Amino acid sequence: MPSKRGAQSARRSVAEPASTGLRERILSATRELLRERRFDTLSVADILTAAEVSRASFYFYFPSRQAVLGELVRDAVAQGQQAARPWVEGLQDPVAAMRAGVRDGARLWRDNAGVLMAIVENQGSDEGLRALWLEQMNLFTDAAAARIESDPQVRGRLGGLDVRAVAASLTWMGERLYYLAAAGVSPFDDEEVLVDVLTNAWTSILYGRPVTPLVEHPAG
Repeated sequence: MPSKRGAQSARRSVAEPASTGLRERILSATRELLRERRFDTLSVADILTAAEVSRASFYFYFPSRQAVLGELVRDAVAQGQQAARPWVEGLQDPVAAMRAGVRDGARLWRDNAGVLMAIVENQGSDEGLRALWLEQMNLFTDAAAARIESDPQVRGRLGGLDVRAVAASLTWMGERLYYLAAAGVSPFDDEEVLVDVLTNAWTSILYGRPVTPLVEHPAG
């Protein structure tokens, strides 16, 4: 008669995929597909083929292709939070930290263009993706609002303006410009233009300190 432990192991072997790394393969395959394809054209079958996994293995880890996208988005947002950390935590001169964070954010969007463009383009037609994107963007808004609240000079400069509304406005402006840059829309497809414009927007509003572009950009 098989032992209780042996029976449990047998049940696990039936319930769980035997191969390791399947979840990562699904995520990686989806990320690569989104470099060339729009999310709304992808099916679970496309992901299965690219990842070389079975349908059962896919659904063991993810309930839907939207869930796969969600995991990729969360990973990119976590990287974005790290990029913003020097400014959020006041670790250096705020204007220098802002410029560095904006540049890192631009490169993050460039490197994850397929994933981040997919969430922006599809959140309007999918309630689950919309809730996810609002949740992730609120992480940046909350961090920016907390940073503003911690600086008496910035609070004084903003007067009676709603701090969270200011933080949300700046955060969502960044989202739109990063998206346009990732989509190759001029002039924001030029990284220096994007960094200069977005840095100036934040620092002018918060600190009254417009920054000098590192590269002179021709008019028009």
